[in-house]
Amino acid sequence: MSIDADVVRVFLYALATAISTGLGALPFLAVRDLSPRAMATANAIAAGLMLGASIGLLAEGEQRSAGATFVGALLGVAFVLLTQRLMGDREPEFGALRGAGARRVLLVLVVMTVHSFAEGVAVGVSFGGGAALATAITIAIAVHNIPEGLAISAVLRAQGASVPACAAWSVFSSLPQPLMAVPAYLFVHRFASVLPYGLGFAAGAMVFLVLEELLPEAYAHARATHIAVITGLTTTAMLLFQQIL
Repeated sequence: MSIDADVVRVFLYALATAISTGLGALPFLAVRDLSPRAMATANAIAAGLMLGASIGLLAEGEQRSAGATFVGALLGVAFVLLTQRLMGDREPEFGALRGAGARRVLLVLVVMTVHSFAEGVAVGVSFGGGAALATAITIAIAVHNIPEGLAISAVLRAQGASVPACAAWSVFSSLPQPLMAVPAYLFVHRFASVLPYGLGFAAGAMVFLVLEELLPEAYAHARATHIAVITGLTTTAMLLFQQIL
């Protein structure tokens, strides 16, 4: 396959992950609000898939250079920490949004958009590890994006936004994924020696997001056993899926 065809493929895969964020608005066609337990379950599923995908990234990178993969993972964690610091210490409380919460809506969208940069890089560099790994990473991030869309839609619906508007803003927050995936892929394709750094970077960023955001949010709104079982099963399923591919 030519490099031009590969670039188109990378872009389309990453675009699919962005569009999947809009699916998070669909439950609001039937209900005004989702229960905290339902949101916690969605976050647990996303966490498990991302952990399984991250293990695949690390395994692929370790075959090339364990040291470079480890350094890349540290850089991925540092990247997320830096973006959080730039955004400030205040995290939006989705359920507490009322009236003059327009500023908080904007903050939610900015936070989600910033996180999407790392996810776009993950999709791009995963193609350097082969089609099977790229497919697994793309599916993991696409599923992860659905609870993000749920979170954004919950905020916007509380302000009276329509379901189509919720879906549109959710997709908008993930547009950095196709925008970042192509340059990330081209970089690792041209400079093969940096591939383990890129794989480690994507894995480190995703694992940190799981441990620092998704799982704490899930544990806060559902029983620990429920979340642990779902996360463990989905992590195992993602690992088996990568082996089948």
